[in-house]
Amino acid sequence: MSKDSIPLVHPSLGERELAAVAEVFASGWPAGQGPRGKALEAMLAERYGVGDAVAVSNCGAALHLAMLALGVEPGDEVIVADYTFPAPAHAVRYVGATPVFADVRADTGTVDPAAVAALVGPRTVGIIAVDTLGMPADYTELMELADAHGLFVVEDAACAVGATYRGRPAGSLAPVACLSFHGRKGATSGEGGALLAADPVIGADARLRSSFGIGSIYDQAQVVGLPIPVFTDIGYNYKLSDIAAAILQVQLDRVDELLQRRNRAAAAYAELLGDDELLTLPHVPADRTHAWQSYLVTLDPRVDRAGLAGALRAQGIGCGQGAWATHLQPVYASERSCPVSADLFARNLAIPMHAELTEDQVEQVAHTLRAELKNNLRAN
Repeated sequence: MSKDSIPLVHPSLGERELAAVAEVFASGWPAGQGPRGKALEAMLAERYGVGDAVAVSNCGAALHLAMLALGVEPGDEVIVADYTFPAPAHAVRYVGATPVFADVRADTGTVDPAAVAALVGPRTVGIIAVDTLGMPADYTELMELADAHGLFVVEDAACAVGATYRGRPAGSLAPVACLSFHGRKGATSGEGGALLAADPVIGADARLRSSFGIGSIYDQAQVVGLPIPVFTDIGYNYKLSDIAAAILQVQLDRVDELLQRRNRAAAAYAELLGDDELLTLPHVPADRTHAWQSYLVTLDPRVDRAGLAGALRAQGIGCGQGAWATHLQPVYASERSCPVSADLFARNLAIPMHAELTEDQVEQVAHTLRAELKNNLRAN
């Protein structure tokens, strides 16, 4: 938790979530893949209209399981959106394949379908699109491109719980999608994630691998006698605890309410900051809605971002740099150029955005930001 008086992020957890946790304590099964986990998976499958939903420990685990279930192997290439937390590229590397970074749209920060099309080659097997900071990508164009080349599409909807694209919820926009329930997301259990799959076979593969390759210990414990698990595959400990699952059932029930509060804060920022020439506000195309996991402004090149951030924090206002230009990270040593992503990485600034923001706090952030923009202009 930030020590700022107006923190960048703040979870909306309260008495209902505590009561749900108390029920799990009383049940005697706090571990993973128990009754609360199963109930959460059923809730997710119904909410997103998918063939299966697998609750896991985090979105990174879901992305890894997706690569495994889709059969990605060493020598394969997967095109990934560049402007994002690097989890999608990491997942590709986990299975020994090569991430190929695609540049993004300047207005939305989501992957540019034209950039993706230019990168398809003989070793390309799929695309990981990212709903950047809560903004859905261009799935109509991406799915047409994938179908034309026989590629899979995975939707990284980590930031986008509650967002929509052409009337459909983010998380249902590709045959496989991955969600995050990290502490700054629209629904949170502190940490957590889910893999959503149109094909139940993909879900079954992910569920088995998420539990060391032996399936649900809870299910086996219900068998009379002495069931001995059989390890059928190399798996991982990616289970989500029933404690977290119980919290998420409450949080998902509150998503619309919490998103409405974020929407109000975003609308207030737009009104208070819209005429400032030293920044550009987020653009939301008419065919989609934003989940507002984060609120990023793009600073004029004349603004000293580091100086501005220091000034805001000195006055108790949390802020951050936004997402990452993944191709610039040393771990990838990529020779690719993604100039739009690199520019956004250099000029974006995240300001406080969460469901607990008050009107007064939004006004204070906007007033302070406007003043400090002028105080942090470079000399030349």
